[in-house]
Amino acid sequence: MSTFGVMFTPDQEKAASELARVCKPGGRIGLANWTPGSFIGQLFATIGKYIPPAKGVKSPALWGTQARLDALFGRTAKEIRAVSRQFTFRYRSPEHWIEVFRTYYGPMNKTYGALDAGKQAAFTRDVMALMERDNRSGDATLVLPSEYLEVVIERK
Repeated sequence: MSTFGVMFTPDQEKAASELARVCKPGGRIGLANWTPGSFIGQLFATIGKYIPPAKGVKSPALWGTQARLDALFGRTAKEIRAVSRQFTFRYRSPEHWIEVFRTYYGPMNKTYGALDAGKQAAFTRDVMALMERDNRSGDATLVLPSEYLEVVIERK
């Protein structure tokens, strides 16, 4: 099982192969993966505008697509079930979310660490705009849904 974890591996094919290898025939692999169109998927795209990924590294949000799951697990899976779900981020404010994620969330932490003050400010503005687009709070707090795929892969 991996909840928003294995999707960050730099070698997606190898990680999927290892998950299938250690899962006994008839066993199940459970995943939760952000989708490309979700808030977090769009955050990854925004990060990519400021910090390009290492050569050959694919977006983690690809794990949130049926096509990528089929490509990664199709040979070893009896069945791949993917259901769209929503996780809702709830924070005191958008600024609070940025403070927490800048400190504790690897992709945000690394992005801020790699940028000078001017680019950090621009990145913050872009992330704030992304949050404003989907914030459902109606007040100064943050209530922000983000789609993910709940995936169950049954091994052949």
